[in-house]
Amino acid sequence: MGNAESSAYQRRTARVPPEEQAQIQRGFDNLTRNPSKKYLGLAAFQDSVGDSLPAAMSRRFFNGMQSVNLTGKMAPAASGAEVTRDQFVVFIIDLLKGTAEEKSAIVTPMIAADNSEQITGPQVQQFLEDMIGAAVHVLRQQNALSGWTLENTRDCDTGVRAVAAQLVSQMKADGLPSPDAPESSHFSRAAIEDWLYKAPIVSALLRVVVTLGFSVLRQNVEQQRDVASLVPRCRGGRAPAFTSLLDLPAVMFLNFHLPSDMQHKWRLLFSTRLHGESFSQLCGHLVDQGPSLLVVRDAGGFIFGGFASHNWEVKPRFQGDSTCFLFTVSPRLEVFTYTGYNDHYMYLNHGQQTMPNGLGMGGQHDFFGLWIDSNFGKGHSKAKPRCTTYNSPQLSASEEFTIDAMEVWGLGDLTEELQVKNKKSILDADPEVQALMEMTGRTRQSEGLRDKDDDET
Repeated sequence: MGNAESSAYQRRTARVPPEEQAQIQRGFDNLTRNPSKKYLGLAAFQDSVGDSLPAAMSRRFFNGMQSVNLTGKMAPAASGAEVTRDQFVVFIIDLLKGTAEEKSAIVTPMIAADNSEQITGPQVQQFLEDMIGAAVHVLRQQNALSGWTLENTRDCDTGVRAVAAQLVSQMKADGLPSPDAPESSHFSRAAIEDWLYKAPIVSALLRVVVTLGFSVLRQNVEQQRDVASLVPRCRGGRAPAFTSLLDLPAVMFLNFHLPSDMQHKWRLLFSTRLHGESFSQLCGHLVDQGPSLLVVRDAGGFIFGGFASHNWEVKPRFQGDSTCFLFTVSPRLEVFTYTGYNDHYMYLNHGQQTMPNGLGMGGQHDFFGLWIDSNFGKGHSKAKPRCTTYNSPQLSASEEFTIDAMEVWGLGDLTEELQVKNKKSILDADPEVQALMEMTGRTRQSEGLRDKDDDET
């Protein structure tokens, strides 16, 4: 190893403790199946990776490894060449702990293997689809979906495309500022570097795919934090007859936008499929359950909702804070955050004649960004041109909409105060009553919501 190459290698490895360096090096040995071998070709690499990574993503990773230049003099290796142990080690370290500049030097050839100076929108879209699909793949393979299943969520392929399109829209194209025409956009290395810095979810997804796909540093605290920021533990998602309105990529995208102390767990509180179409039922399952995520599908097939940062209380005034947001999932995935215009974050009222009765987020009375009427089944999203509180457009297919389905997820853990308010029901306190109901064939509708966490099963 020459002086320049040795210096570059040592600068990277100095970022990780010796035991982690050893883990990464063992990862290369596992791929070569021969600790004395220092080179690995594409065919052997993909054969060793096997089902741990989708073939499209393993090829992109190989291209990224080839691009690692430790000497500062040679051009990246040509397609079809081998990668060295040192390239593998630096590749892993740069993706896990590198700067945006170092990551962009690797990610750019992963997007376009021909090392083109300009990368197109479709190339970025395909790279993101491969990466997001690989994230779902490795999480499922490593039993890290934390209670979520592909069977109890929407079509994953649709979500992969939606998240990829949203992330492409966050890029600043060279000479084309509009994000609405990614197919004709071109991006430079500098644009990709800026994007990686401003869209941290991209780096988080890459880190999850790398650590789980290559089984390196899986127990590292930072990497476990990445998984938790994307995939919350799911309570209630496996209830009989329940299929979420969200797909796994949408769950990952929305969870990443939540405050960090709410990312670790989602609890299913309400579903029209399980609890019926009743505003009283909605309030009964929503009040005193802490922060929550509401998801609605209207009769036009649009899926949208809002994040409520505070515990819902029935009272004739606005509540919440500036971390609340509205979002759409279909036909387009996007999050709309606080504008600073007013404090109309969230509103819940019921049973009064002088004030509107229903649930609302953003805007103002009779013109909410999202409104669920107390006459359950109806709502509106009157936000033309934009909701004043969240700068969101009309979320639903039409201003006045009919609810096709709705679900609410409680986020994080309940405070001690709310736990006191949510004491066990009489059925939990009196097993004889529960047994009598079961003998007569009457089961509790909420029983399916008491799924165990993955760490309890």
